[in-house]
Amino acid sequence: MPVVRSSEAVTHEIHGARFVSYATPLTGSKELCAWRGEIPAGTRAPAHTVNREEIFHLLIGELLITLDGRTERISAGDTVIVNPGATLAVENPTDHTAVSWVTTSVGLTAELADGTVLTPPWAN
Repeated sequence: MPVVRSSEAVTHEIHGARFVSYATPLTGSKELCAWRGEIPAGTRAPAHTVNREEIFHLLIGELLITLDGRTERISAGDTVIVNPGATLAVENPTDHTAVSWVTTSVGLTAELADGTVLTPPWAN
């Protein structure tokens, strides 16, 4: 039975945010990936288009989420469903770090506006 202890989770930092990876093929997951996102106050992540569905659940704080050009303020307890092919941008306009939990399928990629394709290690 794969158990990933919090002390064993791998942390990645990109675009001012931290991604703490728990479920990946490297930790024993066959189909899904899951991570905790820590989005510091004032962070604005660049818009990116995803190739897999993501379930984005906000645990702590508030964020502005722009999904395909429509912006919503979400609060702790809210969940955003990001469909494949959707363009997502995340911004933390508050004075406190927001914490999220994200689940997706193995093989997620994110394409930036300039055409750069990222293959996040916490989702593969």
